[in-house]
Amino acid sequence: MHKQTGQRLLILLALVALYFFWGATYVAMRIAIDSFPPFMMAALRFLVAGGLLYGWLRLRGSPVPNRAEWLGAAAVGTLLLVFGNAAVAYAEQTVASGVAALGIATVPLWMALFSGLWGQWPNRREWLGIVIGMTGVVVLNLSANMQASPLGAGLILLAAASWAFGSAWGKRLPMPAGVMASAAQMLAGGAVLVVVSLISGEQWTTTVPSLKSVTAIAYLVVFGSLVAYSAYLYLLKTVRPALATSYTFVNPLVAIFLGVWLAGEHISGYEYAALAIIVTGVLLVLPFKRSN
Repeated sequence: MHKQTGQRLLILLALVALYFFWGATYVAMRIAIDSFPPFMMAALRFLVAGGLLYGWLRLRGSPVPNRAEWLGAAAVGTLLLVFGNAAVAYAEQTVASGVAALGIATVPLWMALFSGLWGQWPNRREWLGIVIGMTGVVVLNLSANMQASPLGAGLILLAAASWAFGSAWGKRLPMPAGVMASAAQMLAGGAVLVVVSLISGEQWTTTVPSLKSVTAIAYLVVFGSLVAYSAYLYLLKTVRPALATSYTFVNPLVAIFLGVWLAGEHISGYEYAALAIIVTGVLLVLPFKRSN
């Protein structure tokens, strides 16, 4: 009973990290790309976070991943961190942070599709929660604040699909044990992003990065990567996919409210109505059980 209570507490803490820390990353990425090109910014974020985590784990005696585990980590790191995350940073050059979070809210639907390919379809309660949550996202998208360029919107939807596929496939691939999986995926994804940045010919927007941009990257490294990304991988192994991806219904609201606080943006009645609908959807997917 004590072990079960401890696991429930860890799951709750992991969900809080995803709901709020990842909700703030949309605004943080927007601030970071004011001084850093998007792919190089993402590469710095994941190489620093992955390197710190890898070094700490090795000091504690964690084994070096073998070849198969590195390949699995590279596949998932590319899908989640290159196509799934850095594409969002690139899109945020023309898309508001709240709109980016809205697009990523389609992850549970993609996750349901890809998990179903491996025989784990959502149950009826989870489907209902997903439908209600997505209805809230549609209502939120009706607000005047939610205007996206076609290219940016397409990149964000591609990012959502890639993130979901990588999450579902990663559970079937050889992977380093425990938190080492996070470190290996971030190192592999960061290395790929360096190549992408060089091939795309990214140019620095300023010779001296602003303090705000540097602070934003520090936030992304510590809270967005070291804490929240590790929490996400833990949830993927511990709870059903609908609960692990329920953060996508809350992140848009966090992103929008932070935009109001930090940038003085206006919140309309659409956002308040969406808040009630999205929270209802999240509550429906919250009852969880361990996946087999």
